[in-house]
Amino acid sequence: MAAAIYMNDHQLGLDFDDYFPSMIARLGAEGFIMELCNGFRLLMDGDKGLITFESLKRNSFLLGLHDMMDDEIFCMLSEGDLDGDGALNQMEFCVLMVRLSPGLMEDCGSSTQWLQDYLI
Repeated sequence: MAAAIYMNDHQLGLDFDDYFPSMIARLGAEGFIMELCNGFRLLMDGDKGLITFESLKRNSFLLGLHDMMDDEIFCMLSEGDLDGDGALNQMEFCVLMVRLSPGLMEDCGSSTQWLQDYLI
């Protein structure tokens, strides 16, 4: 399933294949969460333990987003930043990834309780 990434109702022009539903089918919920956590660690600032603007910009090439503008990076961070600290902790990152997956949102509605159960 192909999807486009939208942040604050604005399309960033990024298209991707939504593999999350098939990953959950193959890995199970716990394995899927472990993979999301691995992705978080890959993108986070090692000293702060958070995904910051700087760490996301520095590692954006890993996502194939090396030509992203600063305002697009800020937009991505603000979309997932639930506590308003300007960075993403592991829970915020995982919730954002689930929200960006049309397939997962269709499968589980808007509930992220299963995600919270595995991360807490």
